[in-house]
Parts: sequence; structure tokens; C-alpha cells
Amino acid sequence: MDHVDRVLAQWRRERPGISVAPMGTIGRITRLRQHLMRAMEKTFAEHGLNRASFDVLATLRRSGPPYALSPGDLMASTMVTSGTMTYRIDQLEEAGMIKRVKNPEDGRGFLISLSQQGYDLIDKAVTAHVETQARLVTSLTAGQRKQLDELLRQFLSGFEEEPNNT
Repeated sequence: MDHVDRVLAQWRRERPGISVAPMGTIGRITRLRQHLMRAMEKTFAEHGLNRASFDVLATLRRSGPPYALSPGDLMASTMVTSGTMTYRIDQLEEAGMIKRVKNPEDGRGFLISLSQQGYDLIDKAVTAHVETQARLVTSLTAGQRKQLDELLRQFLSGFEEEPNNT
């Protein structure tokens, strides 16, 4: 029995007329998220980053050469507001991790580009992040992870639409 089972048992005792099974699913996901984020945030901090700065740098790095995106593309990828993205960009630029460069396709606009310092840092941080994630899932076999991925993908699809590939 885990913490969530104990909570569910209490609710079943106090409110036997309602089904609290969904509370178990959501409760476990919520508790897992807390444990996972704590471990990953520790890894980010070891590289002088937080989740937000890691997210921006990793998005730029995985975009491929020239490791530059428009602020709008960054916002869409990281799912934050323009004000939040502006703040993140300003902080990362001040730290020397990114730079604003003219957009060659739009003379009025600019792109956010990884600096060499940002590139080097995110490569080290991503390596450590992947190692942390691998450690976090060691209690599951490869088959269990695959099954969990399939279930979570299905669950998530109820909230997110897939991009139209036409």
C-alpha cells in the first residue's frame, strides 16, 4: 500500500457512495511529478540552470544548426506567454548563453541563437539530464516503460491535439 492507497481508503470509508479510483490515478501522477521534478531540478542546478533556462537552451540545441529560433517558435515549443519568454531570453542573454541575431528572412525581426557558451553548457546539462532520467526509471523494466509510455501517450492525447500532417 502506498500513500495514495491510504488516502483512497480514507475517502472510501468517509464517502462510500463515490468512486475515488480516478483520484488514485491523478494522485500518483501528481506525486510522481513532484519526485521527478525535484531530481531533475537538482541536475539543472548543478549546471547553474533552472527548469525554465534549461527548457530554452535545450529547445535551441535540439533545433539543429544554426541553433536559432524566432521568439514565436520558442514560445510555441516551450508553451509559455510572450512576457515569460521575453524574461527568459533577457536572463539568458545577460548570462551570455544566447544572443539575439538579425533574422536573415525578415530584416525587422530577430532570432534567438545559442552562444558557444550556451551550446557547451546545454550539451553537458543534457547529458547529465538524460543520466538522471535513466536513474529515475530504473524501477521499471524496458517493457514496463514501453507500456507506460503507450498508456501515458493515450491519456495525454485526450488533452493535446496532434499537429495536422496534411
